[in-house]
Amino acid sequence: MGEQMISARSWTAARPAEVYELLRSGATWPVWSPIGSFELEREGPDGGESLGAVREFRTGRATSREEIVELRPDRRFSYALLSGLPMRGYRADVDLEARDGGTAIHWHSSFHAKVPGTGGMLRRFLGKFLQRCVDGLAAYASEPSERSTPA
Repeated sequence: MGEQMISARSWTAARPAEVYELLRSGATWPVWSPIGSFELEREGPDGGESLGAVREFRTGRATSREEIVELRPDRRFSYALLSGLPMRGYRADVDLEARDGGTAIHWHSSFHAKVPGTGGMLRRFLGKFLQRCVDGLAAYASEPSERSTPA
């Protein structure tokens, strides 16, 4: 089973620090993405949504558990799937680059399908999902007057 790769890009007028903070706050994800709900399952060793934290996201009947695996303030947010989707070795990196007075967002991931022959289908489905996430993040970050951190 070959490695599958996904890449989604967008641009926002917001600064990298503003976009990074939205990525760090799982509670905002259901606001700007197709994700239905968020729960912090386990805090990271440094508290809250720090490195090593485990976050649970629900969308419809699907529940995924993800661990924060890399944090580079204002530059990169990375997570790895622990359970919930039929794939192994899933890792996503969201890279932020100051560009044209705002931020270029590159959300990219890779994985191996658990079931032979399903990699292409999973890549297409998840590619559309991640594009909706990156577009929603970019749009939401660009509208600071409408932003508030959910309780």
